Amino acid sequence: MSLDPRPVGPAGGSSDSVQQQRDRWERKRARTARELVLTEQKYCQQLELVTTYFVEILKAKGTLRQDIRESIFSSIKSIHSVNQALLAYLEDGKFGLGFERFCPHLNYYYTYADNFQKASKVLQIQVKKNKAFRRFKKLQESRPEFRNSKLEDLLPLPLQRIQQYKHFLRDLAENTSPEHPEFPQFSRAVKAISGVSQRIQDNARSHENHLQMQRVQKLLKGRKTKVLAPGRWYIREGWLKAVPPKGAEAKPKMFFLFSDILLMAKPCSPLHPTNGDKYACQRVYPLKECTVDKVFGHTRSQGGLISLTFTEDKLLLMSSDQEDINDWYRSLSSAIGQLRSRNTAVHRRD
Repeated sequence: MSLDPRPVGPAGGSSDSVQQQRDRWERKRARTARELVLTEQKYCQQLELVTTYFVEILKAKGTLRQDIRESIFSSIKSIHSVNQALLAYLEDGKFGLGFERFCPHLNYYYTYADNFQKASKVLQIQVKKNKAFRRFKKLQESRPEFRNSKLEDLLPLPLQRIQQYKHFLRDLAENTSPEHPEFPQFSRAVKAISGVSQRIQDNARSHENHLQMQRVQKLLKGRKTKVLAPGRWYIREGWLKAVPPKGAEAKPKMFFLFSDILLMAKPCSPLHPTNGDKYACQRVYPLKECTVDKVFGHTRSQGGLISLTFTEDKLLLMSSDQEDINDWYRSLSSAIGQLRSRNTAVHRRD
Protein backbone atom coordinates (compact mmCIF):
# COMPACT_ATOMS: atom_id res chain seq x y z
CA MET A 1 0.00 0.00 0.00
CA SER A 2 1.72 3.20 -1.16
CA LEU A 3 0.26 6.35 0.36
CA ASP A 4 1.75 9.85 0.53
CA PRO A 5 2.78 10.83 4.04
CA ARG A 6 1.07 13.74 5.77
CA PRO A 7 2.41 17.27 5.22
CA VAL A 8 5.63 18.09 7.05
CA GLY A 9 5.53 19.63 10.55
CA PRO A 10 6.40 23.17 11.62
CA ALA A 11 9.03 25.05 9.62
CA GLY A 12 12.51 24.89 11.02
CA GLY A 13 12.42 21.18 11.90
CA SER A 14 15.40 19.14 10.78
CA SER A 15 15.00 16.95 7.70
CA ASP A 16 15.85 13.92 9.87
CA SER A 17 12.95 14.55 12.29
CA VAL A 18 10.55 15.14 9.35
CA GLN A 19 11.64 11.87 7.79
CA GLN A 20 11.25 10.07 11.12
CA GLN A 21 7.68 11.40 11.38
CA ARG A 22 6.95 10.24 7.83
CA ASP A 23 8.37 6.83 8.64
CA ARG A 24 6.13 6.58 11.72
CA TRP A 25 3.03 7.38 9.66
CA GLU A 26 4.11 4.87 7.03
CA ARG A 27 4.60 2.15 9.65
CA LYS A 28 1.18 2.88 11.20
CA ARG A 29 -0.50 2.74 7.79
CA ALA A 30 1.26 -0.46 6.85
CA ARG A 31 0.33 -2.08 10.17
CA THR A 32 -3.35 -1.05 9.85
CA ALA A 33 -3.46 -2.17 6.20
CA ARG A 34 -1.94 -5.56 7.03
CA GLU A 35 -4.35 -6.16 9.91
CA LEU A 36 -7.32 -5.10 7.76
CA VAL A 37 -6.40 -7.59 5.02
CA LEU A 38 -5.80 -10.49 7.43
CA THR A 39 -9.05 -9.92 9.35
CA GLU A 40 -10.99 -9.52 6.08
CA GLN A 41 -9.64 -12.86 4.84
CA LYS A 42 -10.77 -14.56 8.05
CA TYR A 43 -14.16 -12.79 7.94
CA CYS A 44 -14.81 -13.93 4.36
CA GLN A 45 -13.89 -17.51 5.29
CA GLN A 46 -16.39 -17.41 8.17
CA LEU A 47 -19.13 -15.98 5.92
CA GLU A 48 -18.39 -18.78 3.44
CA LEU A 49 -18.97 -21.39 6.16
CA VAL A 50 -22.47 -20.00 6.74
CA THR A 51 -23.39 -19.61 3.06
CA THR A 52 -21.94 -22.96 1.92
CA TYR A 53 -22.72 -25.31 4.80
CA PHE A 54 -25.98 -23.76 5.92
CA VAL A 55 -27.71 -21.49 3.37
CA GLU A 56 -26.95 -23.50 0.20
CA ILE A 57 -27.31 -26.99 1.68
CA LEU A 58 -30.49 -26.12 3.59
CA LYS A 59 -31.95 -24.76 0.35
CA ALA A 60 -31.03 -27.97 -1.50
CA LYS A 61 -32.26 -30.31 1.23
CA GLY A 62 -35.42 -28.37 2.09
CA THR A 63 -34.89 -28.91 5.83
CA LEU A 64 -36.28 -25.45 6.53
CA ARG A 65 -39.12 -23.63 4.80
CA GLN A 66 -37.96 -20.76 2.59
CA ASP A 67 -39.50 -18.06 4.80
CA ILE A 68 -37.84 -19.50 7.92
CA ARG A 69 -34.51 -19.83 6.11
CA GLU A 70 -34.70 -16.20 4.96
CA SER A 71 -35.66 -15.06 8.47
CA ILE A 72 -32.54 -16.65 9.95
CA PHE A 73 -29.96 -15.84 7.28
CA SER A 74 -31.42 -12.64 5.84
CA SER A 75 -28.94 -10.96 3.44
CA ILE A 76 -25.81 -12.85 4.55
CA LYS A 77 -25.29 -14.41 1.10
CA SER A 78 -25.26 -10.96 -0.54
CA ILE A 79 -22.93 -9.68 2.20
CA HIS A 80 -20.54 -12.55 1.48
CA SER A 81 -20.57 -11.66 -2.22
CA VAL A 82 -19.80 -7.93 -1.76
CA ASN A 83 -17.12 -8.68 0.83
CA GLN A 84 -15.36 -11.09 -1.50
CA ALA A 85 -15.17 -8.23 -4.01
CA LEU A 86 -13.85 -5.89 -1.28
CA LEU A 87 -11.21 -8.46 -0.27
CA ALA A 88 -9.88 -8.61 -3.85
CA TYR A 89 -9.32 -4.82 -3.78
CA LEU A 90 -7.68 -4.96 -0.35
CA GLU A 91 -5.33 -7.78 -1.34
CA ASP A 92 -4.39 -5.69 -4.39
CA GLY A 93 -3.55 -2.69 -2.15
CA LYS A 94 -6.45 -0.59 -3.50
CA PHE A 95 -7.96 0.32 -0.13
CA GLY A 96 -9.66 3.60 -1.03
CA LEU A 97 -11.13 2.28 -4.26
CA GLY A 98 -12.21 -0.95 -2.53
CA PHE A 99 -14.28 0.87 0.08
CA GLU A 100 -15.62 3.32 -2.52
CA ARG A 101 -17.04 0.35 -4.45
CA PHE A 102 -18.12 -1.43 -1.24
CA CYS A 103 -20.12 1.39 0.42
CA PRO A 104 -22.99 1.54 -2.14
CA HIS A 105 -23.82 -2.05 -1.09
CA LEU A 106 -24.17 -1.23 2.62
CA ASN A 107 -27.96 -1.65 2.21
CA TYR A 108 -27.32 -5.40 2.68
CA TYR A 109 -25.85 -4.61 6.11
CA TYR A 110 -28.78 -2.33 6.98
CA THR A 111 -31.19 -5.16 6.10
CA TYR A 112 -29.15 -7.63 8.14
CA ALA A 113 -28.95 -5.31 11.17
CA ASP A 114 -32.71 -4.60 11.14
CA ASN A 115 -33.52 -8.30 10.94
CA PHE A 116 -30.95 -9.58 13.44
CA GLN A 117 -33.13 -9.81 16.59
CA LYS A 118 -35.83 -11.63 14.64
CA ALA A 119 -33.19 -13.98 13.16
CA SER A 120 -31.90 -14.87 16.63
CA LYS A 121 -35.41 -15.60 17.87
CA VAL A 122 -36.39 -17.75 14.85
CA LEU A 123 -33.12 -19.72 15.11
CA GLN A 124 -33.75 -20.35 18.81
CA ILE A 125 -37.28 -21.66 18.07
CA GLN A 126 -36.07 -23.93 15.25
CA VAL A 127 -33.27 -25.41 17.39
CA LYS A 128 -35.80 -26.11 20.12
CA LYS A 129 -38.70 -27.46 18.05
CA ASN A 130 -37.29 -28.74 14.73
CA LYS A 131 -35.53 -32.04 15.35
CA ALA A 132 -34.27 -32.43 11.76
CA PHE A 133 -32.73 -28.94 11.76
CA ARG A 134 -31.21 -29.47 15.20
CA ARG A 135 -29.48 -32.65 13.94
CA PHE A 136 -28.36 -30.91 10.73
CA LYS A 137 -26.94 -27.92 12.64
CA LYS A 138 -24.98 -30.15 15.03
CA LEU A 139 -23.56 -32.16 12.12
CA GLN A 140 -22.40 -29.04 10.22
CA GLU A 141 -20.85 -27.46 13.31
CA SER A 142 -18.83 -30.63 13.94
CA ARG A 143 -16.94 -30.17 10.63
CA PRO A 144 -13.24 -29.32 11.16
CA GLU A 145 -13.64 -26.07 9.15
CA PHE A 146 -15.87 -24.67 11.91
CA ARG A 147 -13.17 -25.08 14.60
CA ASN A 148 -15.78 -25.53 17.33
CA SER A 149 -17.70 -22.41 16.24
CA LYS A 150 -21.48 -22.53 16.49
CA LEU A 151 -23.92 -20.92 14.06
CA GLU A 152 -24.89 -18.55 16.92
CA ASP A 153 -21.24 -17.35 16.98
CA LEU A 154 -21.10 -16.72 13.23
CA LEU A 155 -24.38 -14.88 12.63
CA PRO A 156 -23.43 -11.70 14.61
CA LEU A 157 -20.13 -11.33 12.66
CA PRO A 158 -21.42 -8.82 10.03
CA LEU A 159 -22.56 -6.47 12.81
CA GLN A 160 -19.21 -6.79 14.59
CA ARG A 161 -17.31 -6.27 11.32
CA ILE A 162 -18.98 -2.90 10.70
CA GLN A 163 -17.61 -1.62 14.04
CA GLN A 164 -14.14 -2.87 13.06
CA TYR A 165 -14.27 -1.12 9.67
CA LYS A 166 -14.95 2.18 11.43
CA HIS A 167 -11.72 1.89 13.46
CA PHE A 168 -9.61 0.66 10.53
CA LEU A 169 -10.78 3.47 8.23
CA ARG A 170 -10.22 6.15 10.87
CA ASP A 171 -6.67 4.88 11.43
CA LEU A 172 -6.00 4.90 7.69
CA ALA A 173 -7.45 8.43 7.27
CA GLU A 174 -5.43 9.77 10.23
CA ASN A 175 -2.20 8.53 8.68
CA THR A 176 -2.88 9.66 5.12
CA SER A 177 -2.13 13.09 3.68
CA PRO A 178 -5.27 15.14 2.89
CA GLU A 179 -3.79 15.73 -0.58
CA HIS A 180 -3.67 12.00 -1.35
CA PRO A 181 -6.52 10.72 -3.61
CA GLU A 182 -7.40 7.98 -1.11
CA PHE A 183 -7.97 10.45 1.76
CA PRO A 184 -11.46 11.61 0.60
CA GLN A 185 -12.35 7.99 -0.17
CA PHE A 186 -11.52 6.99 3.41
CA SER A 187 -13.44 9.99 4.81
CA ARG A 188 -16.57 9.17 2.79
CA ALA A 189 -16.33 5.50 3.79
CA VAL A 190 -16.06 6.41 7.51
CA LYS A 191 -19.24 8.50 7.19
CA ALA A 192 -21.17 5.78 5.32
CA ILE A 193 -20.11 2.99 7.67
CA SER A 194 -20.81 5.14 10.76
CA GLY A 195 -24.44 5.29 9.56
CA VAL A 196 -24.72 1.49 9.67
CA SER A 197 -22.89 1.40 13.00
CA GLN A 198 -25.39 3.87 14.48
CA ARG A 199 -28.31 1.77 13.21
CA ILE A 200 -26.83 -1.33 14.86
CA GLN A 201 -26.46 0.52 18.18
CA ASP A 202 -29.99 1.96 17.94
CA ASN A 203 -31.43 -1.49 17.24
CA ALA A 204 -29.57 -2.97 20.22
CA ARG A 205 -30.86 -0.19 22.52
CA SER A 206 -34.39 -0.62 21.19
CA HIS A 207 -34.25 -4.38 21.79
CA GLU A 208 -32.91 -3.92 25.34
CA ASN A 209 -35.68 -1.39 26.03
CA HIS A 210 -38.31 -3.84 24.74
CA LEU A 211 -37.00 -6.55 27.08
CA GLN A 212 -37.16 -4.15 30.05
CA MET A 213 -40.73 -3.15 29.17
CA GLN A 214 -41.78 -6.80 28.89
CA ARG A 215 -40.17 -7.53 32.28
CA VAL A 216 -42.09 -4.68 33.96
CA GLN A 217 -45.33 -5.75 32.26
CA LYS A 218 -44.90 -9.24 33.74
CA LEU A 219 -44.28 -7.75 37.20
CA LEU A 220 -47.71 -6.07 37.18
CA LYS A 221 -50.80 -8.00 38.27
CA GLY A 222 -53.52 -8.36 35.63
CA ARG A 223 -53.60 -6.88 32.16
CA LYS A 224 -55.30 -3.57 32.84
CA THR A 225 -52.12 -1.46 32.85
CA LYS A 226 -50.42 -1.45 29.46
CA VAL A 227 -46.70 -0.74 29.76
CA LEU A 228 -45.74 -1.57 26.19
CA ALA A 229 -46.46 1.42 23.94
CA PRO A 230 -44.84 2.73 20.73
CA GLY A 231 -42.10 5.27 21.42
CA ARG A 232 -42.04 4.64 25.17
CA TRP A 233 -38.67 4.07 26.85
CA TYR A 234 -37.91 2.49 30.22
CA ILE A 235 -35.75 4.73 32.46
CA ARG A 236 -35.60 3.37 36.02
CA GLU A 237 -37.48 1.84 38.96
CA GLY A 238 -37.21 1.77 42.74
CA TRP A 239 -38.82 2.22 46.16
CA LEU A 240 -39.87 5.68 47.38
CA LYS A 241 -42.25 6.80 50.12
CA ALA A 242 -45.41 8.53 48.91
CA VAL A 243 -46.39 11.24 51.41
CA PRO A 244 -50.19 11.45 51.86
CA PRO A 245 -51.75 14.96 51.69
CA LYS A 246 -53.43 14.78 55.13
CA GLY A 247 -50.46 13.95 57.31
CA ALA A 248 -50.97 10.16 57.41
CA GLU A 249 -48.00 7.83 57.50
CA ALA A 250 -45.83 7.81 54.35
CA LYS A 251 -45.89 4.34 52.80
CA PRO A 252 -43.24 2.81 50.57
CA LYS A 253 -44.34 2.31 46.96
CA MET A 254 -42.64 0.88 43.91
CA PHE A 255 -42.23 3.45 41.14
CA PHE A 256 -41.48 2.72 37.48
CA LEU A 257 -40.32 5.70 35.42
CA PHE A 258 -40.75 5.72 31.65
CA SER A 259 -40.16 8.44 29.07
CA ASP A 260 -43.79 9.64 29.23
CA ILE A 261 -45.34 8.23 32.44
CA LEU A 262 -44.58 7.54 36.11
CA LEU A 263 -46.25 4.38 37.41
CA MET A 264 -46.92 3.88 41.14
CA ALA A 265 -47.55 0.35 42.43
CA LYS A 266 -47.81 -1.56 45.71
CA PRO A 267 -46.62 -5.13 46.31
CA CYS A 268 -49.24 -7.87 46.18
CA SER A 269 -49.66 -10.10 49.20
CA PRO A 270 -46.72 -12.57 49.38
CA LEU A 271 -49.27 -15.25 50.34
CA HIS A 272 -51.16 -14.91 47.04
CA PRO A 273 -50.83 -18.20 45.06
CA THR A 274 -50.06 -16.57 41.69
CA ASN A 275 -49.30 -12.89 42.34
CA GLY A 276 -47.02 -13.19 45.38
CA ASP A 277 -44.04 -11.69 43.54
CA LYS A 278 -46.03 -9.08 41.58
CA TYR A 279 -47.21 -5.49 42.02
CA ALA A 280 -50.65 -3.92 41.75
CA CYS A 281 -50.63 -0.68 39.78
CA GLN A 282 -52.28 2.15 41.77
CA ARG A 283 -51.74 5.21 39.60
CA VAL A 284 -50.28 6.17 36.23
CA TYR A 285 -49.09 9.80 36.19
CA PRO A 286 -48.54 11.42 32.76
CA LEU A 287 -45.34 13.45 32.59
CA LYS A 288 -46.60 15.67 29.78
CA GLU A 289 -47.96 18.42 32.08
CA CYS A 290 -45.74 17.64 35.09
CA THR A 291 -43.34 19.95 36.95
CA VAL A 292 -40.81 18.64 39.47
CA ASP A 293 -39.28 20.54 42.41
CA LYS A 294 -36.96 19.74 45.32
CA VAL A 295 -38.68 20.47 48.62
CA PHE A 296 -35.66 19.58 50.72
CA GLY A 297 -32.46 17.65 50.16
CA HIS A 298 -30.35 20.57 48.90
CA THR A 299 -27.91 20.27 51.80
CA ARG A 300 -26.06 17.24 53.13
CA SER A 301 -28.99 16.32 55.34
CA GLN A 302 -30.30 12.78 55.47
CA GLY A 303 -32.68 12.01 52.62
CA GLY A 304 -34.85 14.39 50.67
CA LEU A 305 -38.32 15.20 49.36
CA ILE A 306 -39.41 16.03 45.82
CA SER A 307 -42.73 17.42 44.67
CA LEU A 308 -44.44 16.48 41.41
CA THR A 309 -47.26 18.75 40.27
CA PHE A 310 -49.68 17.46 37.61
CA THR A 311 -52.71 19.18 36.03
CA GLU A 312 -55.15 17.68 38.52
CA ASP A 313 -52.93 16.11 41.16
CA LYS A 314 -49.84 16.52 43.32
CA LEU A 315 -47.38 13.87 44.51
CA LEU A 316 -44.77 14.13 47.27
CA LEU A 317 -42.00 11.53 47.16
CA MET A 318 -39.55 10.97 50.00
CA SER A 319 -36.42 8.90 50.56
CA SER A 320 -34.03 8.59 53.50
CA ASP A 321 -31.20 8.16 50.97
CA GLN A 322 -30.28 11.60 49.66
CA GLU A 323 -28.23 10.27 46.75
CA ASP A 324 -31.19 8.16 45.64
CA ILE A 325 -33.70 11.05 45.81
CA ASN A 326 -31.24 13.28 43.91
CA ASP A 327 -30.95 10.62 41.19
CA TRP A 328 -34.75 10.44 40.96
CA TYR A 329 -34.96 14.24 40.72
CA ARG A 330 -32.44 14.26 37.85
CA SER A 331 -34.16 11.37 36.04
CA LEU A 332 -37.60 12.98 36.33
CA SER A 333 -36.34 16.43 35.29
CA SER A 334 -34.56 14.94 32.28
CA ALA A 335 -37.58 12.85 31.19
CA ILE A 336 -39.96 15.85 31.51
CA GLY A 337 -37.51 18.13 29.66
CA GLN A 338 -37.05 15.70 26.78
CA LEU A 339 -40.80 15.11 26.52
CA ARG A 340 -41.46 18.85 26.30
CA SER A 341 -38.73 19.43 23.71
CA ARG A 342 -40.17 16.61 21.56
CA ASN A 343 -43.69 18.05 21.87
CA THR A 344 -42.40 21.52 20.94
CA ALA A 345 -40.69 20.09 17.86
CA VAL A 346 -43.93 18.33 16.82
CA HIS A 347 -45.96 21.56 17.23
CA ARG A 348 -43.43 23.45 15.13
CA ARG A 349 -43.68 20.86 12.33
CA ASP A 350 -47.49 21.02 12.51
